[in-house]
Amino acid sequence: MTLLIAPRVHDIGGLEVRRAVPSLQARSVGPFVFIDHIGPAVFEPGQGLDVRPHPHIGLATVTFLWSGEIGHRDTLGSDQVIRAGDVNWMTAGRGIAHSERTPGPERAGIHPLHGIQTWVALPRSAEETAPAFHHFAAERLPQQRRNGAWLRVIAGRAYGEESPVRVFADTLNVALDLEADAEIDLDTGHAERSLYLLDGEAQLDGVDVPARHLIIPEPGARGRLRAKTPLKAMLMGGEPLDGPRHLWWNFVSSSKERIEQAKDDWRAGRFGTIPGDDQDFIPLPETPAPKPVDYP
Repeated sequence: MTLLIAPRVHDIGGLEVRRAVPSLQARSVGPFVFIDHIGPAVFEPGQGLDVRPHPHIGLATVTFLWSGEIGHRDTLGSDQVIRAGDVNWMTAGRGIAHSERTPGPERAGIHPLHGIQTWVALPRSAEETAPAFHHFAAERLPQQRRNGAWLRVIAGRAYGEESPVRVFADTLNVALDLEADAEIDLDTGHAERSLYLLDGEAQLDGVDVPARHLIIPEPGARGRLRAKTPLKAMLMGGEPLDGPRHLWWNFVSSSKERIEQAKDDWRAGRFGTIPGDDQDFIPLPETPAPKPVDYP
């Protein structure tokens, strides 16, 4: 049976974020344990995104935009603006802190923002790998145009293409843009698949599916996607997790004890500082504490 998941909607300072995973219906899809749809939003001059420095362990963050810009800084010294069509892949591994803010030039005028940010849980063998940050400009991503469909392979492999982004497990991560009446079959080369519709009306295997929902096709389904209007969508999945995971705040780990250590490290300032953004940070949540999420 096909699963249809309505994301929870949060407002963070005038920016709507829709969280589709984790949910009661799906704790993960392939290695993806966190799926956030950001926007669409239009910021007025002087306004923008301001996510203060915060820590991560045991995961990789993946950011892809359809419009807008986000400035990324981290404790490795990375300073990179991501623009529409680019990919930012940050491997937290044993620990990294970063911030995400609208860059100064864009903040000075009216500017849009629309995209998806996901967390990919690292395999247990890579949870304590060295932190790293990689940026891939739009022109470096494999892409195909076919009969009104435009696909871009963000990470992993799909449709006979492979992204240059280094992944730690079999990964499916593709941006899909379809003109009205265009059709494309979802890649079938992965154990788990999901489809998030950002914008537009569509059908999957002849059945209407609503925008701004996550669809998990039943195993063995053909997965023919048809756009009834111009459509933006993201295809995600891959190899299932290699064991249980615990998620608390910004930390993902196969070990509850490791998450407790990460809490202590953030309280004590052991994640380091971010060059150019070291005057503020998000404190560790204490009251009320975030509800832990366990992935069986």
